[in-house]
Amino acid sequence: MKNVSIVLEERPSMSLLKEVGVRGGRLLGLYQGIPLTKRGLGYNGVLPDRIILFMKEIEEAAKMENVPLVEKIKNVLYHEVGHYFGLNEEELRKLGVF
Repeated sequence: MKNVSIVLEERPSMSLLKEVGVRGGRLLGLYQGIPLTKRGLGYNGVLPDRIILFMKEIEEAAKMENVPLVEKIKNVLYHEVGHYFGLNEEELRKLGVF
């Protein structure tokens, strides 16, 4: 992976939840950028893509699901990395990364 920053935040803002269309659910992570599969030949000189992990949301989800926090963090990170590589939600579910 090139030109990607990984950012840790406590929780997503209400405006971000609205922007990405999350209603009444949780947002554990977010990929912001252009997936590799959508980049053209002239794709260069751009700011880094971002993967944001919302740590409080991940911690709460891990507790609710009774899974180790480290495993939940890995799963969320792999999910967002999948978006970087151009995978959609259905493809990620088939891979067990949801």
